[in-house]
Amino acid sequence: MKKFLGLIILGFIVTSSVVALAVSSILVVYPPNNHQTSAQKIFLIGTAPPDGQVLINGKPINRSQAGHFAPSFPLQLGENLFAVRHQNQELKIQVTRLATQPELPQGLAFAKDSLIPAANIARLPGELICFSAIAPPNASVSVNLANQTISLAPQTQQVRLPSNSAALTGNNQPTTQSIPGKYEGCTTIEQPDSLTDRSNIISAGRSLDLGKPEFQLTQNGQTITQPGTGNIQILSPANLEVAEVVADAGVARTGPSTDYSRLTPLLKGTQASITGREGEWLRLDYGGWINSRETRILAGAIAPRTTIRSVGYRRLPSTTEIVFPLQVPVPVSVQQSDDNFTLTLYNTTAQTDTIRLDDDPLISRLDWQQVVPGQAQYTFKLKKPQQWGYKLRYEDTTLVLALRHPPTMGRERQKPLSGIKILLDPGHGGNESGAVGPTGYTEKEVNLVVSKLFRDELLKLGATVVMTRDTDIEVSLGDRMAMIDREEPAIALSIHYNALPDQGDAENTKGIGTFWYHPQAHNLAIFMHNYLVKKLDRPSYGVFWNNLALTRPHAAPSVLLELGFMINPQEFEWLTNPQEQKKLATALAQGVVEWIKSSQ
Repeated sequence: MKKFLGLIILGFIVTSSVVALAVSSILVVYPPNNHQTSAQKIFLIGTAPPDGQVLINGKPINRSQAGHFAPSFPLQLGENLFAVRHQNQELKIQVTRLATQPELPQGLAFAKDSLIPAANIARLPGELICFSAIAPPNASVSVNLANQTISLAPQTQQVRLPSNSAALTGNNQPTTQSIPGKYEGCTTIEQPDSLTDRSNIISAGRSLDLGKPEFQLTQNGQTITQPGTGNIQILSPANLEVAEVVADAGVARTGPSTDYSRLTPLLKGTQASITGREGEWLRLDYGGWINSRETRILAGAIAPRTTIRSVGYRRLPSTTEIVFPLQVPVPVSVQQSDDNFTLTLYNTTAQTDTIRLDDDPLISRLDWQQVVPGQAQYTFKLKKPQQWGYKLRYEDTTLVLALRHPPTMGRERQKPLSGIKILLDPGHGGNESGAVGPTGYTEKEVNLVVSKLFRDELLKLGATVVMTRDTDIEVSLGDRMAMIDREEPAIALSIHYNALPDQGDAENTKGIGTFWYHPQAHNLAIFMHNYLVKKLDRPSYGVFWNNLALTRPHAAPSVLLELGFMINPQEFEWLTNPQEQKKLATALAQGVVEWIKSSQ
C-alpha cells in the first residue's frame, strides 16, 4: 500500500510516501520512492518493530526505544538506491540527486533557456542593463543592442550563497564554484536624444523600445546569432506611468521576484510612479517592487507627490490614532525599536507646523524630520518598550495610524487573564498535513491536540480564546492572518512541530524553536522560548527572525512556536506522549501569564 502526504515545513514543500509491506512490518514515511533532490544528503524517516536490527544497504542503524529511525546518508549525483531491511522484509527506495550546475550545450549553441534577460524589462536612462548566457567554453560571446556591441566576459568562478533554509540546518556558508561556459556583461543606455539612431522613438517624451537583444556566439571561425526572449525598454523620466495598489495589503519587495525580502506592505489606494519593470513586476519610485497583479495603471496621472501640514490626534478606548491629511496616498514604511515607532512617508514634503498630541498612555512625544527631499519621517517616542500592535489605513487621501493600548490583566488571582483575548492557531489541517513522524502520524493532528489542551488551560485562567480551527479542516494562511487582524487579540501564537529540508540532520536535530518577525513580537518570542526550555527541560533549537505568514500580522504580537521535531525518533516519542502534552499545555499557559504580567 502506498499513501502520499503533503509535507510543508517553514516553506519547504516536499512529498512524503508511507510504504507498508505488511502489518507490523517496516515503514518508511520519507523519502518517497523516485524522490529527486539537489541536496548532498538525505534522511530516511521510518519505524519498524523494536526487536531485531534495521539495516540500510547492509549496515545497522540507530533506532529509538520504540523502533523509530531517521539516519542521513550522502548522495552521489544521479541515482542512489537504498535497501531498508528488517528481519526478512525489505523495502527499496531510489533517490536521484540532481546537478546544480547548468548543463553545457553540445556544439555551437547557447544552452537552453540561458539567455538573460529572459523577461521584458524597462529601465531608466543611464541604469545598468546586464546580460548573461551559457555557451561552450573558450568562445566569444557578445550582445548587439541599440547600435551597441556589448562583450560578455567568461565568469570562471562564482560565489554561491546558501539558501535561506541553510540557517535552519547550520550550513549557512557561501561556496565558491567553477562555472565553465557562463558569460556576463552590462551596458547603459543614456537619454534617447543621445542615440544616433532614433527610429524607435515613439514620440517626444515617450519611452524608447529597443526590442530584443541579439546574442552572438563565435568559436573556431563559426558564428551563430540568437535573439533574446525579453524586450528592453528605456523609460522617459518625464512621462512615467502611475500605479495604484488595489490589493488590501500590496506585497512590496526589495527585488522583482518572491525570492526577495518583503518591505512594509503597501496600503490599498497607494499611488506611485513606475520606474522599472521586469516581467510582471513593477519597481515603484520609492524603491520597492510589487507584482503588477496587485495594481492598476492610472491613465493620464502625473507623478504622485504630496505635502503634509498639520497632524491630528484622537484617543479611542483601546487605541490611539494619529491622522495625517495628504493630497494623494503615497507609499509608507514602518520601523519599530524598543522605545520608538517610526513612520516614513515617501514622495512627501513636510510643511508641518502643528501637531496635536495630548497626554497619552502610549506616546510621550512625536518628532518629525525631512530626511531627504521627498521623504518625511515621524517618530513616536513611547512610554514603554513593549508595543501591542498597530494598523495603518487610508481614508480617501488621509493616512490613519492606530497604535493599540496594552491589555489590562484581571485582578482575580485565580483568573489573571480575565478580559484578555488570545488567539491560537493550530498549524495545517485538512489536506495540509504538515510534517510527518516516523509512524505516519501527522503534524496537523498533534498541533490540534496540544492547541486544545493549551486553550483549556487558558480558559481556566480567565482568558478569552479564539482558535483559527478546532477541527481537522483546511484554513488558508490568508484567512488565518485575516482572523488575527479582525480579532485583535492581545497576542497570537501559532502552534507547530518541526521538520527539516533534505540537507538537515533529522537524527540529531531536536528542541523547541521560536519564530518572530516584527520587533513588537521579539520579547514575547524570547520569553516563551526560554520559559518552555527551562520549565520542561527541553533542548533549544533556537530563536529565529523569519518572514512567515503567521509571524507577519502586525495587529498584535504574533509568534510561531515549533514545539519539537516530528522527524526526530526520540523527540517524536516525547511529543506524542499524552502526559507530556498536558505538561506542555500547562507550561505554555503559565508562560503567557508571566509574560503579560512582566510587560505591563
